[in-house]
Amino acid sequence: MYNLHLSAEQLEIRDTIRDFVAQEIKPVVLKADRLDAGDRRLPTELVTKSSQIGLRTLALSEVSGGAGADTLTCCIVTEELAAGDPDVAAALSETATLAPVLFEQLMTSAQRERLLPAFLSDDRYHLALAEHEPENDPALGGNYHRPAATAAAPTTTAARDGDAWVLNGAKSCVGNAPLADLFAVQVQTARSGVSTVLVPAASSGLTLKESDPGRHRHHGCCGELILDNVRVSAENLLGAEGQSPLSALIDARRDPQRAALNLGIGRAAYEAALDYAKLRVQGGRRIIEHQAIGTKLAEIAIRLEVARAIIWQAAWAADHPGARADRSLSELPLATIAQVFTAEAVYAATKEAAECFGAMGVMRDMPLQKYVHDALLCLHSGTGTGDAKLRIAEALADYRRAAAPMLAAE
Repeated sequence: MYNLHLSAEQLEIRDTIRDFVAQEIKPVVLKADRLDAGDRRLPTELVTKSSQIGLRTLALSEVSGGAGADTLTCCIVTEELAAGDPDVAAALSETATLAPVLFEQLMTSAQRERLLPAFLSDDRYHLALAEHEPENDPALGGNYHRPAATAAAPTTTAARDGDAWVLNGAKSCVGNAPLADLFAVQVQTARSGVSTVLVPAASSGLTLKESDPGRHRHHGCCGELILDNVRVSAENLLGAEGQSPLSALIDARRDPQRAALNLGIGRAAYEAALDYAKLRVQGGRRIIEHQAIGTKLAEIAIRLEVARAIIWQAAWAADHPGARADRSLSELPLATIAQVFTAEAVYAATKEAAECFGAMGVMRDMPLQKYVHDALLCLHSGTGTGDAKLRIAEALADYRRAAAPMLAAE
C-alpha cells in the first residue's frame, strides 16, 4: 500500500546527505566571490566526494555493488543534493539513473562482466546518454497527437564492418558529456528503428565540445559529441538491432528525480528566506512576525509541500507499476505532472523568497539570485513545461503512443 512513512534506512540516508551538503557543498558553491563572478562551472571535486559516499552507484542492486535504492530514495537524495547545488545533483543523478538500466536491465552477462568492474572501481567513472541531435533540438518540442514513428530518425549512423561498428554523426545536449567515460549512443543502423551502441570516451575519432556552463539549458554539465569514423567492438551493441527501449526506461526513473531537483532549489531558497526573516528586525520585531512576510513564507511552504507530495507519489508509482493496472493510481503521467507543477511552483517560490530579502535579494554575491536563476533554468530546460503539458493533454484525450519494445538481457 502507499505509505509515506520513510524507513529507518531512508531517514539515515537523508540525514547523511543533508549533513554532507551543509559541510561540503554549500561552503564551496555559495562563496560570495564565486556567486559574484557568476561562476557556473561544475565543481567536479564535489561530484567525486559525492561518489565516494556511494551516490553514483546508489540505484544499483547490492549484488551489482550498489545500495539497491528505489526511485523514492533516489528522489530524496536528489532533493537534498540540489538544496546544496543542482549541478552536482544533476551529474550524480544522471549516472545513478543510467547505471541500473544499462548494467542490470539491458547489458548481456558478457557485457556486464567486461564493463561493470571498471565502473565500480573508479569514483570518477560516469555515464551519459547521447540521444539528441543538432537537427532535432529538444527545445523544438514533440509531436502532439502524432505516432512516434513520424519522429525524425537519428542521423547518427552505425555501419557494420566485420567485427566492429563504425559510427558517424553528432549528438547535442549530452548531459554528463565532459565527465563520462562511457556513452550510450543512439544510432541508425541498416535495420530500421533506433539502436544503441556503447562508446567509450577514449575511442579514436570521438571529439567532445563542452558547452559553456553559463549558456547551456540544463543543470550539471553538457556537451556535443562529434563521431568521425568511431570504431567500437560489435559486442558493444546494446540489445537487439533497431529495438532500443533505452530512452523509455531511463525516463521512467529520471523524470521524478528531475522534479525532485527542482524541489531542492526551492527548498534552499525557502530555508534561506526563513532564517533571514527570523533574524531581521524591522519596526521593533522580527519581519517574520509581520503579516506580509509571514503570509509570503506560508505560501512558499504550501507550494513546496504539495510539490513534494506529487513527486513522492510519482516516484512510488515508478516503483509499483501494478498500482496503475488495478486502478489504485491515476493513468495520467504522474511524473510529467510532477515535473510541470514543481517547475512552476518552485520558480514562484524562489522569487517570493528573494523578495523577503528586499534589495539584498538581487545582489550578485547573495545566494538568492542563484536560486532564482536555477529555478528559471528548470522551468525552461529541455523542451520546457509546454511540451510536458502537451503530453498530459494527450493522456486526457486517450491518445496512446506505441510502447517501446522491452529487451531482456541474456
